[in-house]
Amino acid sequence: MRPNIDISHTLGGRVKDYAEANDLDLSEGYAEVLKAGLEALETQNQQ
Repeated sequence: MRPNIDISHTLGGRVKDYAEANDLDLSEGYAEVLKAGLEALETQNQQ
């Protein structure tokens, strides 16, 4: 379940474009983007 958050239409559109380009539904797209972002942040914090 996605949290109910306010994001810009531009950001939401980028996630939608990512999902479509990778043959994912929107929920899968959000999950992948969030996971990748969290992993990137964790990697930055470990350096």
